[in-house]
Amino acid sequence: MHVFANPVRFLSIARPLTGWFGWSGAVLIVVGLSAGLFLTPVDYLQGQTVRIMYIHVPAAWLGMAGWSGIAGASLAELVWRHPLAGLAARAVALPGAVFTAICLASGSIWGRPTWGTWWEWDGRLTSMLVLLFLYIAYIALAEAVAERGGQARAAAIFGLVGAVNLPIIHFSVLWWRTLHQGQSISFTGSTIDPAILWPLPIALMGFTLLFGAIVLMRMRAALARGKVEARLRRLGSAA
Repeated sequence: MHVFANPVRFLSIARPLTGWFGWSGAVLIVVGLSAGLFLTPVDYLQGQTVRIMYIHVPAAWLGMAGWSGIAGASLAELVWRHPLAGLAARAVALPGAVFTAICLASGSIWGRPTWGTWWEWDGRLTSMLVLLFLYIAYIALAEAVAERGGQARAAAIFGLVGAVNLPIIHFSVLWWRTLHQGQSISFTGSTIDPAILWPLPIALMGFTLLFGAIVLMRMRAALARGKVEARLRRLGSAA
């Protein structure tokens, strides 16, 4: 992990990876969504609304994976003082929040014809809403710390504590009676018809690669901004 602690070494790897992740992700997203919209049959119960799955499931995955990334980076920052860890956590926060919001919005659209309501205070929906609020709070806290020029330790601790919500989201459909369907995909198999399921891994991989490209772009931009600010401070002190 410390191999990437040097910003110059990190940038030499991040620059080509950004393009590869971005373009590969875009292609897979187009393929996965096109297949899901035009090549798969309608569900015998949900009809056409099942196609929301190809956006909703990747958004839910990336919302949770994003906070997992924040927690991992926060741990590296607190324990190993990794110089890019805090930067990585802040870079993940905004796209993670966006995908969490997409998950909630697409879930509401899916729930209206399926459940007969836009929203229900059910375990899965409520814990995902809490995750969105955690993202917003983390972004605000990280920005406030950066503006004051203080240590990012508070944001890192918050990133770790917020990870407690992740197992609640995952197990909510088992712990409480809920409108949300149970776990449809696991390591042992899937309850979804293969004729409907097969585009989902393609879309999932595409959105994941796009997420990675966005995070790398944000990290590169933050490093460039820090370099410019340091140069301006040197020029100001010299003047």
